This record gives sequence, structure tokens and C-alpha cells, in this order.
Amino acid sequence: MEARLKNPVMLIPGALQALMALDKSTEAGEVPYVTRKLIHLRASQINACSVCVDMHARELKKAGEKDERIFAVSAWRETPYFTGAERAALALTEAATRLADRSDAVPDDVWDEAARHYDEKALAALVIQIALINAFNRLNAPTRQPVGAWG
Repeated sequence: MEARLKNPVMLIPGALQALMALDKSTEAGEVPYVTRKLIHLRASQINACSVCVDMHARELKKAGEKDERIFAVSAWRETPYFTGAERAALALTEAATRLADRSDAVPDDVWDEAARHYDEKALAALVIQIALINAFNRLNAPTRQPVGAWG
């Protein structure tokens, strides 16, 4: 597959730096690196962003994650591989990525379960991370950014 356009964040001065600064800012929320990458992978799967699916699966592998966990992210509910906190983050990711799929975009039970595992600062970091990966997906998928071009 060939890109339709050079990556938009490379064409607009400061765009990539702004997104990376937003990403960096969420480290203060103390959400584990692996959890952040799991939600990046799950949102990217939902949004069919091949470049991000590839990138985040590789990041998880580099972080020492087992293949079983990486391969099972799209079916996380049906596997024993994820902690309660990771499951809550993945559920929140799915709801916040598929906002238009239901009348209550993020149902209270999904939010409440996330709030059971994460304090207010961590929840803020999760919401920002979910928004950020969705932004990257919406930059990469329409322009058909090729797998592997990021690294």
C-alpha cells in the first residue's frame, strides 16, 4: 500500500511535537506504560489503523509482553490474560473510541469500573491517551500511512 499523502504531522510545523508533548504530559497520571500501549493497540484495531496496530504491538513486544497478551487484545473479554485494571482501561477505550455506537457514549458502568481502578489523575491520563491515539488513527488511516514507515 502506498500513502496518499505524506504523514500530515510531518507537513504541518509543530504538529508532531504538540501531539508528543500531550503524550508526555500524561506520564504524570501514573498509568503504566503497558496499559497505555494496550489501549493504543485496542483503539487502533477498532479504527483499522494498520500503522498504529503494527507500532503498538511491536512496542508491547519490546516492553516484554508475551505474544498471548498481544494477540488477545482484540478479544480481551474472553481471555484470562488481563488484570482488572487493564480490562477497565480497555473497556473505557472501546467506549470512548466508539462514541456514536450507543445513546450513552460511555455508560456509567464502564466509567465506574475504570474509576474503581484509577484515581482522578490516572483517569484523566487515560482519557487523554484514548483521545490521542484516536487522533493519530484519524491522521494515519485516511492518508494510508504504510506499516513500518514510523520506525
